[in-house]
Amino acid sequence: MAPDPQQPKRLALNAEQRRILRLEPQFIPFLVTSLLPVMVMPYAHSSGGPLQRLVVPVVMTLLVVQSLRTLPRIDSSHRAQIAVRVFQLLGILAAAGTWLDQMPAIWHRHGTQMTVMALMAAFLMFSAVRLVQLLSRVMRVNLQVLAGAAAGYVHLGLTGGVVATLIQHMHPATFALGNYDRHEEMLERLIYFSYVTASSLGYGDVLPTNPFGERFTVLLSISSTLYVSLLVGLVLSRYIATQDLELLDEEAFEEARDGFK
Repeated sequence: MAPDPQQPKRLALNAEQRRILRLEPQFIPFLVTSLLPVMVMPYAHSSGGPLQRLVVPVVMTLLVVQSLRTLPRIDSSHRAQIAVRVFQLLGILAAAGTWLDQMPAIWHRHGTQMTVMALMAAFLMFSAVRLVQLLSRVMRVNLQVLAGAAAGYVHLGLTGGVVATLIQHMHPATFALGNYDRHEEMLERLIYFSYVTASSLGYGDVLPTNPFGERFTVLLSISSTLYVSLLVGLVLSRYIATQDLELLDEEAFEEARDGFK
C-alpha cells in the first residue's frame, strides 16, 4: 500500500538526539542553581553564624551537582569521554574546595582561597563551553530550552565574577572595590561587576585599575556580546528547525525522552 501523503511522518531519532531530549527537563533547575549564588551571596560570611558560613559551600555545591547533571557526555567518542572525566574531576575538586571555609585555619591562607577560585573558574568556563555545545544540538525550541539559554547568560556573569576574584587574589588592587574585609564580600562585589560589565551598564562604582583588570574587562565584554549573538542565532535556527519537526508528533518525543535507556 502506498503511504498516505497526508499522514505525518515519524522521524527516527539516533542515540545522541534521544539523550538530548532527556536532558531538556534539567535546564530549568540549572537556571535556578545558576541564579542562587547571585541572590544569596550578600548573606555569606565565613566568620558569621552557622547559616552564613554555609551559604557559599551549599550554593556552589548545588551548582556543581546540577551542572554535572545537565551537561553529561552526549556522544560516545573517546575524546568526549576524556572531556567529561576532566569536567567531573574539576567539579568535585571545586565543590570540595568551597567547604574548606568551614576550617578557618586552612581557609584564611591566601593560597587556599586562590586555589579554590582557580578550580571553580576552570569548572565554570568548562561548563559554559559544554552548555553552548549542548544548545547547538537541541532539536527544538521550548520553555525548557529557553531556560537553558538564559542559564548560559547567568552562568557567564557568574564565571566572570569568579575569574575576576581569582585575578584580584593574584594581583591585589586590580579592581577598585571600595571597602571590604573578607573573601565573600570581594566575590560578591566582583560578581556584581561582572554582570554590570556583561550587560554594558557600566556604573563605574567598581573599576579596573591596572592592565590585568582592563584586559579582563575587555574580554568579558566581548565574550558576553558574542554569547548573546551566538545564542540568538542558535535559538532562531532551532526555531526554524522546529517547524520541520512538526512532522514528528508529540508521542514520538515522549517515547524518546522516557523510553531511552
